[in-house]
Amino acid sequence: MASLAAAEPPASRTASRHMAPGPSRSGGERRRNAPDTAQDTQLKSVDLHHVIKLLEGSGSANNPDNSLKSLKKVVKYFENGLPLKDIVRITDILNLCAEKVNDQEAFTEPLCELIQLFGLPFQKKKSSDEVKYSVEVSQSIAQLGYLMRVPSSQVKIQICKCIISFYNMELPGKQLSGYQPTSANYKIQMAEAGGLAETLVLSLALVENQLTEKLWLLKALQHLSVSGINCGLMVKAQAASRLCLYLNGADPSGQLVFRSSDILWNLLENTSKEEVLNQLSSLECVHTLKEVFVDLLMHGFGHYDHELRNDLLVIATLVAENPAAPMIESGFAELLIVLATFTEVKLPNPLIKGFKLAYSYKDFEMKKLLFNVIRILSKDPSAAQLLSENHVMPALLYYVKPNQKPGFRDWSAAQYEELQLHAIAVLASVAPVLVDKYFSCQANTLLLVFLEWCIGQDPFFGQGNSFHGTGGRGNKLAQIHYSLRVLRAVVSLYDDAVNINLCDQGAISQLLDILKYAAKKSEEDEVAILLDIQADILFILSVLCENDLHRKELFSCEGIGILIPFFKMDPKKLCSGLGHNCLLLSALDCLWSCVIGCDIAEDYFIEKQGIFLLLDLLALKEKNLCNIILGILVEFCDNTKTTSHISIWRGKRDQTAANLLIQLWRQEELDLGVRRDPYGRIVDIKRPIATSFQKQQKAIPLPANCPSFAIMEISESIRAKVYSLFCKIGFENLPGLSAKDYVTLAIIQRYIDFKVAEVWSEIRAELKEEFRPITPDEKMLQDISHVSEDIGVTVVALQKELLESQHCHEIQEAEKTYKEILATCTQRELINKSCENFLTRTSNYEALKKAKRLQETSIEDSRSKAKIQNGSFHSIDIKKLHTTV
Repeated sequence: MASLAAAEPPASRTASRHMAPGPSRSGGERRRNAPDTAQDTQLKSVDLHHVIKLLEGSGSANNPDNSLKSLKKVVKYFENGLPLKDIVRITDILNLCAEKVNDQEAFTEPLCELIQLFGLPFQKKKSSDEVKYSVEVSQSIAQLGYLMRVPSSQVKIQICKCIISFYNMELPGKQLSGYQPTSANYKIQMAEAGGLAETLVLSLALVENQLTEKLWLLKALQHLSVSGINCGLMVKAQAASRLCLYLNGADPSGQLVFRSSDILWNLLENTSKEEVLNQLSSLECVHTLKEVFVDLLMHGFGHYDHELRNDLLVIATLVAENPAAPMIESGFAELLIVLATFTEVKLPNPLIKGFKLAYSYKDFEMKKLLFNVIRILSKDPSAAQLLSENHVMPALLYYVKPNQKPGFRDWSAAQYEELQLHAIAVLASVAPVLVDKYFSCQANTLLLVFLEWCIGQDPFFGQGNSFHGTGGRGNKLAQIHYSLRVLRAVVSLYDDAVNINLCDQGAISQLLDILKYAAKKSEEDEVAILLDIQADILFILSVLCENDLHRKELFSCEGIGILIPFFKMDPKKLCSGLGHNCLLLSALDCLWSCVIGCDIAEDYFIEKQGIFLLLDLLALKEKNLCNIILGILVEFCDNTKTTSHISIWRGKRDQTAANLLIQLWRQEELDLGVRRDPYGRIVDIKRPIATSFQKQQKAIPLPANCPSFAIMEISESIRAKVYSLFCKIGFENLPGLSAKDYVTLAIIQRYIDFKVAEVWSEIRAELKEEFRPITPDEKMLQDISHVSEDIGVTVVALQKELLESQHCHEIQEAEKTYKEILATCTQRELINKSCENFLTRTSNYEALKKAKRLQETSIEDSRSKAKIQNGSFHSIDIKKLHTTV
């Protein structure tokens, strides 16, 4: 700062003169008008064209006094701001003065005073002037950058001060009559439009060996770099690489590193990060970053130095993410690895000789950043040897141990926990790269012991303050989470030695205990971290038990009972966003890997009504679940007990499994764009099950080991699995199916025939692309094609017959229903007529007598005419009866 203070010129006399506030509007109006009018008259008398001609004339070289007086007069006249209409001519005067400075130093001071005028607010008469003169103003401001070529330290510094003043604009004491200052951001916008930032970046080469000027220029660029447009211009001029190469320049004040790093940060935030990192990824830039970092590391003792050191470390971390950056070649990677592990490994290393960690908060931040560098370097295969040789694995495993003390000698309890979680998270990235080191350090044993402590009754409670501690406040869930992530990363390698070592130490039983613990906790408070823990355990168990009968038997003893509740999950939770969907998929994967293939485990799962639960899940028709559930059911069908469970299952509205499978088939064909008519019948007999994607593809000759589109479709679609299930449960005597279902079932039944025909069609098309088959082969291909078409015709005929039969059945049912309706109507008419007769008899005596006579006549007619021999006659009439019923 001392160097900048020394270079600061004295404050403008004009500015100091107008520091005092002006008179009030009410009392000083007349007093203020007089000087303003005089100034307007003076302004009119200034002839800028005359000044320009004076500077251009040859006489000014021999007798510069007139030119200097004219320049001072111009400065005096415009001491309260430059009108926009005069900017172009003032710029011409600036350029002419700049040319004269080369020969006559007397023009340096007027030039600086003119530049200083550009730091005052521009004056406009109308609001539209800002737009009207925008091109001229942007070009004039850009010209300030070109004036950096003037070989005068005073001029360069004044230009930088002028640019800095754009961002801290102060109004002059007096305003020009009839003018008003431009908007606060006008100059900033014009600087962006004129490309000033790009010019200033290129000017860095002019002040390479001039520290004071360089610091002023960096300060100006620091202000300009807050704008995304300016940052884009600066990157275009290779600002990142230029600034980086100046970082290690001599500067007692330390401002060079501070301002350069701040500009680099702005470039990274406001423009294309990839482009900036590409500029910083040269060997020279990485070397410079390393040198400056080491200097701050070894000789920086204050809080400011440590903060600057960490800022550079973040930039180095971003550079390390670029695969093209020569971090290893420059030795920077090794330095950072050694620095990250020296407190845990405690082995002397000449790269950091004399360095001591102060265990301050800034050192704590640096430690986390160094762990992050290790994670990034672990992605680079060429860095594996460095990681191995510098004992990264033991250093990270140092943190895989119970937290037995409330605080540690060096870090606080909260800081140690954060470092512990960060180290274990990094271990998940490093372990797959250094498997041999992982195995030799007995990492499996350490992790299992650590996990046992995590679910124990130890009174430790996590702080949960960091990113890695999310969800771990007041418990040890964060430690469980990241330890399981390490095991997941390692078992995913399918390394037999590591997996056998895990199982020999009782990992399956221990993982089931942790799963039970997490499931119980999840019932109390279902948070995302618990769902992640359960999903990770299920994945690890899937990998360990896959293709190993003994491990499946170990799992079945307790695992199936734990697995069943996952399939009873509330379907609404699948859309909650917490991770239930992932958890359910992990449970299904675990079922496939840990149960199927072991008769004991399969029988126990079926006894627990597992098949019913799978069909309930299938009935949800979730797109991402159907494929895996159908695959599991197909595998389970090898067990004889499965088909009976599928047959007796009933869903909502008494839906059967066969009906559900047919619905899934129809939906799949709709999604794939398979052509069907409104009744579900085949439309294209030649390609009855081809998808719209398959029809769009042209014949492409493929190698024998490369599957064709028809074969790939089998694994990607659920149709093959639906067909396989029907093959197990049968195609006949299926309950709960409609005629439309049987129409679809006819296609499903011939799926394999249609698929074979598809493959032959692809073979024929590929052969035609390469050569013409011989006559017998061509005839055979034609016969195969005819056979497949005949199958299609047969299926269409069957579908037509099914629909006609259904139509006849519907007609019969309609006729039957009509007869029932007709009989009901006839009966209703008879009842109505009887009621009418009854009313007539009760209201009309003559009608009653007539009805009586008819009744008697009817009774008489019904009697036998033959006389009964020796028999007595009994009258059936009731005498003196007067009722009507």
